[in-house]
Amino acid sequence: MFGVLDGTSVSVFDPRFHRIIPGSARIERLWTGARWSEGPAWFPAHQTLVWSDIPNDRMLRYDALTGQVGIFRQPARNSNGNTIDREGRLVTCEHGGRQVTRTEHDGAITVLASHYQGKRLNSPNDVVVKSDGSIWFTDPDYGILSDYEGDKAPSEIGRCLVYRLDPHSGALSVVADDFVKPNGLAFSCDESILYIADTGASHDPENGPRHIRACRVSADGTRLGASSVFATCKTGLFDGFRLDETGRIWTSAGTGIDIYHGDGTLIGRVELPEPVANLCWGGPKRNRLFICGTTSLYAVMTHTNGAGWPAA
Repeated sequence: MFGVLDGTSVSVFDPRFHRIIPGSARIERLWTGARWSEGPAWFPAHQTLVWSDIPNDRMLRYDALTGQVGIFRQPARNSNGNTIDREGRLVTCEHGGRQVTRTEHDGAITVLASHYQGKRLNSPNDVVVKSDGSIWFTDPDYGILSDYEGDKAPSEIGRCLVYRLDPHSGALSVVADDFVKPNGLAFSCDESILYIADTGASHDPENGPRHIRACRVSADGTRLGASSVFATCKTGLFDGFRLDETGRIWTSAGTGIDIYHGDGTLIGRVELPEPVANLCWGGPKRNRLFICGTTSLYAVMTHTNGAGWPAA
């Protein structure tokens, strides 16, 4: 076990976990002062991390070269999930705006999706960009259930869906309609599978789902086919997650991070002092794992590297 903070430790459940995290590594608390941290996204060009503090309606920026944290954007329309597209632009899910936006290189904000079939989206939650430039995002109703993470309002669509935004036509299509509350999502390394978390147990603890499903991507890369449960959360709920370059899934799970082998075996857990919402890899070699705890930003060095480009 290691950790420079009270409440941090590592548990090994399978020998395949050994040497994923260096024995000399230490979990660092880089900053604290948020209400609900989410959506970390790494910018390799200037070695910075941007993430959301949803209830405080702001986005924060960590400079890895100086260690300084400042405001990236405020107000931020209760932004949640973020990622970087193939041109290095920030793509953001906004609870308050009920939309998905892109921040251009000059700082201008472009609305990419706000309605489906003439009805406002619920509250886009998490987002990933595929290699063909298409944008896939989840749209549960967390941001409209109360005024805490957005603005309380009825759902116009009446369902919580997963969407694909076509990079050429801008058309929005539903790729999954059988999730209770679709949440975090990430593609497998070869993009043949889209993993999607369902956190329906947040409002139905007895019967609601608390798992990640593996959804087969169609040959043309535009639709989802058959799916199966990849893993069920044993501690709290899965939220945001990422894959490393070997296909292992590193996912938030209650007050820690669970690491799953590609075959679905839970091989290890990193425990933190507070609930974890999301994570991503960064650093010059993409081997530094940044972790959004409820109030704080953490980091730990790993023996593996994050999958994809950028950290998506």
